[in-house]
Amino acid sequence: MKIIPYGRQNITQEDIDSVIEVLKSDLLTQGPRIKEFEDAFAEYIGCKYAVAVSNGTAALHLCALALGIKTGDKVITTPITFAASANCVKYAGGDVVFADINPETYLLDINEVEKLLKESPKGTYKGIIVVDFAGRAADLEKFRELADNYDCWIIEDSCHSPGGFFHDNSGVKQNCGNGVYADLSIFSFHPVKHIASGEGGMITTNCPDLYNRLCNLRTHGIQQNPDLKIFNHGPWYYEMQELGYNYRLTDFQAALGRSQLKRAEEGLKRRIEIASKYEKALADKDYVIRQTGVVEGHAYHLYVVEFKDRKGLYEYLREKSIYTQIHYIPVHLMPYYRSFGSKENDFPNSELYYESCLSLPMYPTLTNAEQEYVLQSINEYYNC
Repeated sequence: MKIIPYGRQNITQEDIDSVIEVLKSDLLTQGPRIKEFEDAFAEYIGCKYAVAVSNGTAALHLCALALGIKTGDKVITTPITFAASANCVKYAGGDVVFADINPETYLLDINEVEKLLKESPKGTYKGIIVVDFAGRAADLEKFRELADNYDCWIIEDSCHSPGGFFHDNSGVKQNCGNGVYADLSIFSFHPVKHIASGEGGMITTNCPDLYNRLCNLRTHGIQQNPDLKIFNHGPWYYEMQELGYNYRLTDFQAALGRSQLKRAEEGLKRRIEIASKYEKALADKDYVIRQTGVVEGHAYHLYVVEFKDRKGLYEYLREKSIYTQIHYIPVHLMPYYRSFGSKENDFPNSELYYESCLSLPMYPTLTNAEQEYVLQSINEYYNC
């Protein structure tokens, strides 16, 4: 039986040809494809600047550094995310403070964030990392208003949501990562994401100062812009102005990402079709506690359903060669974060969600027959 995973990349001949073209060229690492990818991605998202980096975690780390997180700085984020959304704060020496999720959306609950901010003197918290979990766009307009009231910056973790959007109070469509409300946004190009480049990431912003700093930090802290160099000994001269990292994307990865970006809207349309079928098929099932459903602006990196007897269903589906996944184990319950005092019952909505959540197969090349098999197998388990 062919395995049906929860996510899968789709590599076409056009993708392969784009990579081969770079492999045959003179520049494999820092060539023209990187800037082409950055420019095309910025246009797709609707922001001014895009900075390609080696992966999504590197993107988060660079955001933390560019925003000046230092030892003891407190930053708020959600427990229902991949650990990197929190780890980036620790990389820079800061302290992670979790706030619970809204059980209806699975997103960071703005009311819980506001409680934390109100309970402490202004300036206690430096920032908020908002995650567009599963592909659902957070209402960053509301978070921006709250952040401004308490002098906080915002990082939007948009790894799940390229192509996602919400409408602001004026009815204007706001794309995830467009920089209108977040100071910085990040994306991932891991193979299971909408756009795959093997590994890879992107940071988007509308702030020129942050853009210039990010460009420095991703390349060993070396300033590339001649106008911003302190000295200039000649055309050979390069200038390290701060401690940075080698977080660069390669030219052949950028070529793959650029090729995949051309199909982004096509892939998003198919994801919405798959989500619609899941919603219809699972509606009113007594074994379903809650499902993602079809939400306007949702990018559907994941289709999450809360099931009764989730563990039993998970194991049964694996026997049927359906490899679902759990997104996510609450970060505050990881042994590392427990060492800072986190424990069970700290965030009841997140922990209750974790007991029943299951991500069903969701990727553009999932066939109708494969999705029918997934749904049939679920019904079989519950004797429906």
